[in-house]
Amino acid sequence: MQAFSEKLINDEMPLQLLLFIDQRPSSRERIQQVRDALKDLRIGYPFELEVIDVSEQPYLAEHFRLVATPALIKLHPEPRQTLAGSNLVAQLQHWWPHWQRSAENFTVNANYQQALSDDRANGKAVDTVNGVTALADDINPDATVSPVVTAVSSMSGSVARSAELIQLSDEVFRLKQEKAELEHQLRFKDQIISMLAHDLRNPLTAASIAMETLEMGHSATEGWSSRLTPTLTAQLLKHARTQTRAIDHMITDILQAARGSSAELKIIPQKLDLGRLCVEVLAYLQDRFQTKSQRVEQDIPSDLPSVYADQERVRQVLVNLLDNAVKYTPVNGAIALSILHRTTQKVQVSICDNGPGIPAENRDRIFEDRFRLERDEAKDGYGIGLSLCQRIVRAHYGQIWVDSTPNNGSCFHFTLPVCRT
Repeated sequence: MQAFSEKLINDEMPLQLLLFIDQRPSSRERIQQVRDALKDLRIGYPFELEVIDVSEQPYLAEHFRLVATPALIKLHPEPRQTLAGSNLVAQLQHWWPHWQRSAENFTVNANYQQALSDDRANGKAVDTVNGVTALADDINPDATVSPVVTAVSSMSGSVARSAELIQLSDEVFRLKQEKAELEHQLRFKDQIISMLAHDLRNPLTAASIAMETLEMGHSATEGWSSRLTPTLTAQLLKHARTQTRAIDHMITDILQAARGSSAELKIIPQKLDLGRLCVEVLAYLQDRFQTKSQRVEQDIPSDLPSVYADQERVRQVLVNLLDNAVKYTPVNGAIALSILHRTTQKVQVSICDNGPGIPAENRDRIFEDRFRLERDEAKDGYGIGLSLCQRIVRAHYGQIWVDSTPNNGSCFHFTLPVCRT
């Protein structure tokens, strides 16, 4: 046991006490009062005291089921008794005569047992049964009754063993949790690899067909064939570029999943023009909006203050949320991106769509790692986009949430800190 120990008398004291303390400033005066009271009581009767800091050995506080500190435990002789509360000194003074008598009774009984043990060891031991006394010369000298010294030392050893058992139990529990989490991650990664192999096939095939068509329509000697008009060529190039971006988005998701949800995000915040970044992301996703003929409305104030954030991480959040908006907004639907300077400390970004919305029972779970709605099981994705967004926003000391009404779309909002410089 790594407790700070005050051996007030010696190792053979039948009265054993444990004093549990903490490092709170408010407790220091009460702890000193208890120490002073114990020093005064020591003059009248010897005892052994162990002082234990709960911050260093919390498992001992758990073992003795303590609910407050400081606390004083009469550990030996049995029965165990715990004193705690603001009137700890008064309780100690009240119970001290009882503890002293119990220790004296234990000593008398232990000495008597020691005397019997010595007689047996010398072949003079007697057994008394129903008032009849008989010699017992053949009693095994090793079959002795434990004296007070053995009782006291075994008691101290029992506390140490209990502490070790609690530590071992905690360690076993922690290892089991880690094992379960590792098994879960392995199963998830196997599933992700299978999904990725399947999902990459479609955009790869589409991009390959577009490139092959362009290749067949082009002659190395004659230049572009008349079979490919400028309009058709532009459409094929656009289609190939869109599919390539889809592949890039999948790979980004899979790499993030492979790192594990518990991995720390590397955030490098700096002064950032959030409005300009939003315009760049909208331009980057323009092909996706046009593919479904979706209208994109933006409301970005010209006097928007700069934020203090990691540009690439915020870009990930914007792309994820807008990509989801495109996915769930119907053809000819509308998507809106707006920025609001909420307070002098926060800027709020909102991305809204007019899709099917999110069921009420799932709104609190959509930001969980790897959570997917039942309706999305057949759709592309891995259930980590919103979880990643939440981790990024929280790493910036911001908040992210959703407002949604079934069949009336969803609005995702997140906040970022205003740059002070």
